[in-house]
Amino acid sequence: MTFVVGVTGGIASGKTTVADLFQQHFNIEIVDADIVAREVVEPNSEGLNAIIQHFGSDIVVENGELNRAKLREKIFSNPADKQWLNALLHPLIRLKMQAEIKAVSSPYVLLVVPLLIENNLQVMTDRVLVVDVNEETQIERTMNRDGVSIEQAQSILSSQSSREERLSFADDVIKNDTKNRELLPQITELHQKYLAISKQNRENSKETFEGDINDHS
Repeated sequence: MTFVVGVTGGIASGKTTVADLFQQHFNIEIVDADIVAREVVEPNSEGLNAIIQHFGSDIVVENGELNRAKLREKIFSNPADKQWLNALLHPLIRLKMQAEIKAVSSPYVLLVVPLLIENNLQVMTDRVLVVDVNEETQIERTMNRDGVSIEQAQSILSSQSSREERLSFADDVIKNDTKNRELLPQITELHQKYLAISKQNRENSKETFEGDINDHS
């Protein structure tokens, strides 16, 4: 079994930056929930076909891709539709993430999920790594990055788990508050830790497997 490190954090905490540094410096593979969520509604996919059946053919644009703005409008104004959509997509996303994790060849894999805690997806991981920043930094970065008002940024923050709740699930924490903070030393230290744990897990699995064979021989 591949050793899975779940990477999460609030909006604008730097999850992608952290995951990219693991990949660039140590060739660790990434399974990104946001990318998977887009893939399960690609044209001709099971997910998109179900959405068209439910909402009608005008939910796609001319090239056959999902009209995300229109879908957002529909589920924003109708909680039942939002519930239906989540019930459709969450299992599809989970299955695809599991398949991608199985295909990984690096010593461990990073499962990057913004709403890991909110959607109880920590059950898919062996450890949880939280990229932590203070709320003032999150709001400032969100406003600068997405061009939204302070009210909108605060609204996004309030819709996610609180910083305290997220940290309560953390096995490891990367601090990413200041603009010039050195992330790489923190990542290097964690990489060494994850290599050691994943190696130990593989050795334990091998011993269990060999023990089972001997018991049945």
